[in-house]
Amino acid sequence: MTVSDQSFRDEFKPLYIPSSFHQEDTQENKIVFALAQIGDGDTDEIASKLEELEPGSSTPEMTAFMEAVLSGLFNKGLLKGVEQNGKMRYNLSKITKANDGEINPDLLTPGLD
Repeated sequence: MTVSDQSFRDEFKPLYIPSSFHQEDTQENKIVFALAQIGDGDTDEIASKLEELEPGSSTPEMTAFMEAVLSGLFNKGLLKGVEQNGKMRYNLSKITKANDGEINPDLLTPGLD
């Protein structure tokens, strides 16, 4: 099977993270926004945050949809995750702590500067 460049770009485009919550946004964007707000969490924690943002949104159908969305994004490499206590915990791999290290220019490989 040959995949065109455009279809590849459509399938593996970078993850869009909404900057704010909008009722009219897609369910996927709402899920990603909720995850971004809590930093990392399993589907129960993300569902709780969604319920806080949009009361009445926590339904069995939404939970199933959320699990499908999160596992799909994880399988594409757009989310990070680790299994803990039989549940996947997802995160966006955001850098939350500034690098406090130094670079010694004398130790750099010659020609790379």
